[in-house]
Parts: sequence; C-alpha cells; structure tokens
Amino acid sequence: MDLFEYAKSKTLDRESPLASRLRPATLEEVVGQQHIVGKDKLLYRAIKADKLTSVIFYGPPGTGKTTLAKVIANTTSANFTQINATVAGKKDMEAVVKQAQNDLGMYGKKTILFIDEIHRFNKGQQDYLLPFVEDGTIILIGATTENPYFEVNGALLSRSIIFELRSLEIGEVKELILRALNDCEKGMGNYNAVIDDEALEFLADMAGGDARNALNAVELGILTTPRSEDGKIHLTLEVASECIQKRVVRYDKNGDNHYDIISAFIKSMRGSDPDAAVYYLAKMLYAGEDVKFIARRIMILASEDIGNADPQAICVAAAAAQAVERVGMPESQIILSQAVTYMACAPKSNSAVMAIDAAMNSVKRTKTTVPPHLQDAHYGGHEKLGHGIGYQYAHNYPNHYVQQQYLPSEIINERFYELSDMGYEKMLKEHMKHIKENKE
Repeated sequence: MDLFEYAKSKTLDRESPLASRLRPATLEEVVGQQHIVGKDKLLYRAIKADKLTSVIFYGPPGTGKTTLAKVIANTTSANFTQINATVAGKKDMEAVVKQAQNDLGMYGKKTILFIDEIHRFNKGQQDYLLPFVEDGTIILIGATTENPYFEVNGALLSRSIIFELRSLEIGEVKELILRALNDCEKGMGNYNAVIDDEALEFLADMAGGDARNALNAVELGILTTPRSEDGKIHLTLEVASECIQKRVVRYDKNGDNHYDIISAFIKSMRGSDPDAAVYYLAKMLYAGEDVKFIARRIMILASEDIGNADPQAICVAAAAAQAVERVGMPESQIILSQAVTYMACAPKSNSAVMAIDAAMNSVKRTKTTVPPHLQDAHYGGHEKLGHGIGYQYAHNYPNHYVQQQYLPSEIINERFYELSDMGYEKMLKEHMKHIKENKE
C-alpha cells in the first residue's frame, strides 16, 4: 500500500458509519455472544489457535456476524476474502477459488472466504463451492439472518459448524452505546457528548437487540444536536426518540404499566373484542415487548379461555409461537395479529381450566385408590391380586362406550369437566349424551 492508498483508507475509516468504525478488532472487544465466544467455548479456542473450520453464523441483524468475521480476519494467518451474496456471481467465486488454489499450492497458505447473506446464493452457486470446501481449498464463513437449515444446502451444512447468534441484551447494547460516546479514536469521544440515563435505557431497549440500530441513533443524535450552554451535546430522551424514530410509549416492562397492558390484552381476547386485542398487541410490539412472551400468553389463553369450544385455537397459538421464533420481527407481528384475532373471535369456554382446578383440589383433599378392574394387568399373576379383573373394553360395545366405574370409589360422585354450550363443546356434549343414552 502506497502513501496515497494509506491516506485514502484512513479517510474512509473516518467517514464510515459509527457502527462500522466501532467494530471490534479482537475477541476481547466483542460484546455479547458469550455462549459462543466465551473463553472456554469452541469458537473462541478455534479463532485463538487459528484452526478454524468452515462455519455459518446465523442470527438477527446487528448481532455481530460480520463483526466475528472481521475479528477472524484480524487474527488469522490465512488469506481473508469477503464477498456479498446479493451482488456476487459465479465469476467472483471462480476468481476467489483460483487465487486460493494458487496460494495453497505455491505458498501453502489457506484462504478464508466470508460470504455475507449466503442464503441469497441459489442452489447452483452453493453447489459450486462444495468441492472446494470439502478439499480444503477454502474455509467458508457464511453469514445469514435466515435459518440455514432451510436456506443453505444440506451438503454445505454437513461440512460446517453452525453458530447461532442471539439478539444482544439491553445491558450489552448500553455497553456499546457508552463505548461509542467515550472512544476518542474510533467512536464519538471527541464530541464531548453525554447521554441521560432514561435516553440510554430507551435506546438500548428500542434497538431490539440490534447494535447497529443503537449506534446509528447515537451517531445521528450527536451530529444533529446543538451544544448546550455548558459546551456539551446532551442526548436526551426526546433526542433519542427522534433519532431511532420511535415514539416514547409509557410501557415499563418491570412496572405496573406492563401488567396493565398485558392484562388488557388478555381480557380483550377473552371478551371477544378483536379490535382491542390487536391494539394492545400493537402497543406491546411498538414498545419492544418480547414476541416470545406474547406468544406464550396467547397459548395459555387458547386453553384457558377457549379450550374445546374451538380445539383448533391451541393449534393456531402453538403454530404462531413456533413461527415467530423462526421468522423474527417485523414479520412476526403479522403472525401474532392472525393468532390474536383468531383467539378473540373464537367461541369461549373455561371448562378445561375449571376441570383441572377442581381435580387438583380433589387430589389435595382426598386420598384415593385406582379401582381394581382398571389396574395394570400386563404381567403374570395379576389375577391373584385381582388387578384388571372385570375390566370392560369400550371398543367391544355399541358407540364404543360401556358404563363402568372409572373414578376411584372415594370420589365416585364428583364431577370435574362440565361441557358448555359453546362451539365444538356443544357438539361434544351432544355426543356424550348420545352414546350414554344409546349404549344398548
């Protein structure tokens, strides 16, 4: 690199976005992802020993996939090449492979190829890489926001170790914000900026685990906010709200307001008001509530307040919970909206929860014994003990029903499950009545 190129690179460094400038150069500078880069973890050891095999980094935006690739680039003795799957084609890969083959054959030097957004490569492009990954010509690092088990060829997956990156915790985002404010070399430390505690909390929360979101907001706030009389740039809650383009919503996840909103959300679904239910859903999503928490509450309601009045409700809720974990935001809000409006419109019954509550109370209150004819008879000698004797097999009778004692004798007259006249439960009620009245 000549003097002109060096000066040009330094200018680009200074002009690049804060999130890019602040990228860690070493593993010790990485914030978060300790489940894979902690000192006793496989990835940490492999990077430190420069013994990396092909890997795929999978996780939401702004969690450090490219950062980890850059750290590897700074620590490895291998050649490091980066391409982006959104713009690269087969010719680009052919050029990389040819150079890698030359370097390995002539100098014994390995090549690490980092492919950002690898899920954008089609099957043919991914297949092209396979033999060169397999014979060690290149060590692949793929980065993707999509589930690699759906988007990456199985053959490539089998030759790679998958590391899932998680959204950063609020405390970790705070640490990065403060680093950005105080770092005079790569951050904004020379601007003499300070951030209010509530603004720091708000930005870290609203970033949604995405460090890039938070750092972009910090940079925008510092560059556009005039200095106060004390000569400092003050990042207030109002400034933070404008810079991350989020209105401040009164929603303390650890306070009363949190419980008020979730209570109204549940009661609106239970009360068959889809408009109110989806409004409270929107309010929680806007405030950054964990979508998995919301999905869990929907699943509970599906059994507690709908139950067998609509047996499909729990299926919809469970499918939504699984889908939001796979899809992530912002698309998850559509999935949650579908589930919430379904729950609100479904026929309601609390018979299931009433049944288990009554049964639990009975279990606590009364000691019982299983009737002898219902006891296990799958062993020799059960007749001597009287176990299983007299049991009537329901499928041998009309309507697959026969009247016999199932409850323990101590509570033989107790009833726990009372079918309602709502939805499918009404059909179950009629079915139960029919088989008992027509048992002969």
